[in-house]
Amino acid sequence: MDCPNRSESLALLQKYNQEPFHILHALTVEGTMAWYAQELGYGDQTEFWATVGLLHDVDFGSFPEQHCIKAPELLAEVGASGDFIHAVCAHGYGICCDIEPVLEMEKVLFAADELTGLIGAAARMRPSKSVQDMELSSLKKKYKDKKFAAGCSRDVIAQGAERLGWSLDELLEKTLFAMRSCEEKVAAEYASLVG
Repeated sequence: MDCPNRSESLALLQKYNQEPFHILHALTVEGTMAWYAQELGYGDQTEFWATVGLLHDVDFGSFPEQHCIKAPELLAEVGASGDFIHAVCAHGYGICCDIEPVLEMEKVLFAADELTGLIGAAARMRPSKSVQDMELSSLKKKYKDKKFAAGCSRDVIAQGAERLGWSLDELLEKTLFAMRSCEEKVAAEYASLVG
């Protein structure tokens, strides 16, 4: 599966997203998707999964009203394939577009995208500011508290777990492990990119 190289992808992300939070989110989803590729037996597609994760919100910073609609045009700048564009846009299914997640990778992105935001917000509330010492039970409390990280749609997360045929706990725990695996690398790159 072809995908744009990472330096081109990162440059494209930064061209259309100046907000530091969007960069952090993109790097986090990239690392999370790389972990999932390995975990679910798609090791040979890790780069594809990760790059889709990095660019999934490529149009959000500059064109929030056209999220997942403007993406194909922007992704064409780095020669993204049809498969790649479909994978990126499918995470907005039922939210801002009608491109359905079909492949397991697309379903993982759909499920994990919102969840990484929730887990990240929960981590920032901890004394350690980290996911390394976060337990599933503590994450579940935050998930159930609708006032916490209210912008992270619990409906989308639950629907994502259902699409994958996983329990909610399984999705929460796997995504927590995924974020632990890349937290240090993400923090270092984020610091170098946004100063």
